[in-house]
Amino acid sequence: MVRTERCKSCEQELSPRPRRYDTAFYSAYDTVGLARALLGSRLVTVSKGVLCSGMVVEVEAYLGRNDPACHAARGKTPRNAIMFEASGHCYVYLIYGMYLCMNVVSDPQGIGSAVLIRAVEPLEGIAVMHRRRSKEAKKPRVLRDLARGPGRLCQALGVSRGFSGEHFATSSRLWLEPYRDVAPDKIATSSRIGISEGADLPLRFYLRDNEWVSGRSR
Repeated sequence: MVRTERCKSCEQELSPRPRRYDTAFYSAYDTVGLARALLGSRLVTVSKGVLCSGMVVEVEAYLGRNDPACHAARGKTPRNAIMFEASGHCYVYLIYGMYLCMNVVSDPQGIGSAVLIRAVEPLEGIAVMHRRRSKEAKKPRVLRDLARGPGRLCQALGVSRGFSGEHFATSSRLWLEPYRDVAPDKIATSSRIGISEGADLPLRFYLRDNEWVSGRSR
């Protein structure tokens, strides 16, 4: 049985639950197109029987062999093999030996591209997110910081490395679904955060003026 704790102010807007994106949605875009299309979507996870969700407000695109910052730039390895699967697969990796990052594989099988989900605006399971983040940080977290940044996002939503390899269109543990339509003029673009190679590429996309976006709006 899946349990869910909803934000009271959002209950009417969140019910009934829309149909998740199918495989055709993910294959309809290239990496940059998918990154932009995911903004305003709702990311849902079910971890230890508890459903949590948040609206995607910030993403980064990584473009395979032509992108020096992409994990797949030097070819396929045991670590990045999921990136070379068909679009719509989940790719989770560890950074700094302690933080997880969740990605949506993009482009056809064999390319090795992905979209990093950097931040969500919490919607459902907020009390659970607080408990998960407080346990990790050893102190209470403010709402704005629950899932602002890829490491925090994975902690708050209960993402584990075991999610890697699942498909967002078919998994019972994670999926993406429509939530809010976003006009093109509401999407801002900047260089990516925290990388040195390919640092000047304008491949970070986020919702303009959204307080749950991580980093500085550049």
